Formats: sequence, C-alpha cells, structure tokens
Amino acid sequence: MHRRILDLLVDPVTQSPFRLEVIKEHGDSIEEGRLVCDLSGKTYPIIRGIPRFAEQGNYTASFGWQWNQFRGVQIDTETGGQHSRQRFDTEAGWTDADLTGKWVLDAGCGAGRFAAIAASRGARLVAVDFSSAVDAAAETLKRFDNVDLVQASIHELPFASGRFDFAYCIGVIQHTPDPHDAVRAVVSMLKPGGHFCFTIYGRRPWTKLSGKYLLRPMTKRVPKEVLLRAIEVVMPFAFPVTDVLYRLPLVRKVARFALPISNYVDRQGYTRDQRYQEAILDTFDALSPRYDAPMTPDETARALRDAAATAWTFRSRIPVVVEGIR
Repeated sequence: MHRRILDLLVDPVTQSPFRLEVIKEHGDSIEEGRLVCDLSGKTYPIIRGIPRFAEQGNYTASFGWQWNQFRGVQIDTETGGQHSRQRFDTEAGWTDADLTGKWVLDAGCGAGRFAAIAASRGARLVAVDFSSAVDAAAETLKRFDNVDLVQASIHELPFASGRFDFAYCIGVIQHTPDPHDAVRAVVSMLKPGGHFCFTIYGRRPWTKLSGKYLLRPMTKRVPKEVLLRAIEVVMPFAFPVTDVLYRLPLVRKVARFALPISNYVDRQGYTRDQRYQEAILDTFDALSPRYDAPMTPDETARALRDAAATAWTFRSRIPVVVEGIR
C-alpha cells in the first residue's frame, strides 16, 4: 500500500479517516501495518502490502480460490493474446489519454486481468476485490508502481465518496448479494462528471431455464475442490463435443443454452490447450458462485438513476454493457 492512497481511505462504516500504524515499510510502500479508526475503535490490518477490510470465508470464497488456482489463464501477458485488452477496449473504451494520471477504481479485480490494462495506460489505479483474489492480482500487477490493491466489499468500499475520475466493474455485479446496491456503491465513488462502465450478465425471460442455472442450486453447494475435480473429469469428453456443437450454425445456440460448458470456440490467438484451460476455469466460474443474479437493461437503468448517474449509453443490452457519467 502506497502512502498516496491514505487520503482516499476511510472507515467503510463511519466514513472517518484512519490513523496509520506502520510495522514494516519499503520506500513509500507499507508492507505490514494497521489502519486504525479512532472514532469506531476498529482496526484493519495491512498484510503483504494490501489493506484488508474482509474476513475469510465470505460469499466470494470460491472466487478467491479459483483465481489463485488459475491466475494466469486470462492474463494477456501470460497467454500471449490480446483478449483482455480487446474486451476492455470494447466495453470501457478508455484510452491512454483518458486514463493517464487519473484516479481509477477497478471494482472486483479478480486476478487483475483488466487492472493490468488500465495500469498500463497510466492510471492511478486502485483495484479492489472482496476475495483472496487480491493476492493473485498482486502477482499479476507487481510490475506496476501506479497500482494499489485493497481487499474490501463492493457494498462497503473504504473510500471517501466522489474521489475517482473513472470506475469500472466488469463481470462482477451479478455475483453480489444486492446488484442494485452494488451499482450505487460504485457510482458513488466517482467525482461529478466521472465516468463509469459496467458489464453485467443479461437476463431474458428464459435465461434461468438454461443448463447452467438448472444445475447451480446443486453445484454452488458442492465443496469447491470437489466441483473442480468433477469438471476436470468431465472436460476430456465435454470439450471435444462442445468444440463441434458450438460451431454448427443450426445447433450452436441451443447447445450453448442447454450445456453448462464454457468453451469459447471463436477465441482468437489461443492454442487449443489454452482454450481447454479457460473452459475449465469458466465452467467452474459459472457453477460455483454463491450468487448469480443477471439483470435486465431496465433494472440496470433503474439502479443507475438511483445512483444519481446523469447519463449513460448501453453498448450492449445482452449482456448488459453500459457506460456513462455521474
């Protein structure tokens, strides 16, 4: 944690500033220490350079486990591809000129796939995750001096409101216990005129009838190690079958809806083995989370109005990809 973010950090409940107690530091980076709120008496540890506002075993535990198991599977510098960069450009569309020197919030950073893109564009980036994925992200982002990581809930972000120039939240909102409140929480972090981008699973009337959602009541209760092992056992058969079915023009839509296997047959720049590993990762990602509540565009617009967003545009309605201004 760099000292520069002390002005941003506040107690997530009282909104009071912290008193910093340093145990170990290196230059201007605090490696171990405590953030003390004198008003509430609460103390939050800084462990391995990351302020921790989250207890172990929260609802994001499966995400922390998966990203520490599969950290490099979707990181462009690890895969040699450009998929994360292309997705960031398509969904957020922010350039070096937009982000250089600006305070940027990554709300739900996972292993840091999009944080690496924003950091490479000169952002003063604060990347947040509620899970232990922050430790995987620390490895991904260690080459950047313009990044700080924070472990905290999207519903109780430990920052003073109205301090960020940009905020994005890609593929996270539907996995929170209250998607409407999660949208509000992220938008509240922005300065007036600040820019946001959300990507959220979209919901149609028949979405919850898909194979994934029919299985989830069972799979989300299965111990994560057991679920991953089951996917690994099934995948040698499921991958080649879906590799064919997901390419057939008259079959692929029905097959993708019915089969809970994430196989991105159109992925460019990946080897077959890389696609296979991503299929295991994303199938686990689809079946393991405690929460998965896709939203309609109308529900998203209602959340944005309640968050006091002033303007927004849907880049896509299914999935929901929306960018706008507070």
